[in-house]
Amino acid sequence: MNELSIIQKTYDLIIWYVPIINKLPKAHKYTIGDRMINSLYDFLESLIIAKYASEKLNLLKSLNPRLDIIRYQTRILLDFQLINNKRYEYISQLIDEIGKELGGWIKQQKT
Repeated sequence: MNELSIIQKTYDLIIWYVPIINKLPKAHKYTIGDRMINSLYDFLESLIIAKYASEKLNLLKSLNPRLDIIRYQTRILLDFQLINNKRYEYISQLIDEIGKELGGWIKQQKT
């Protein structure tokens, strides 16, 4: 498993997703929008830190619920009709790919 791949996918997600989040109506942009952007940046930073950490496992395990939070926040955007189904499906696919790579990285660290 190449941990750089998960970092690149997370980076790509941020580059694609943040401009969409920034276009949310004001009522949502400064609440869930800001939280989502911070969650995405924090997730990326934690992946980079994990890449260099000597003890990766606990850090990687802590990222699973954080990725799930991003997943639920995305679903909230869909349910509030702030993103359309096509964007939701694309974002969900990216998040799922990141989740699979994270799971693989965790599995690799356990052995």
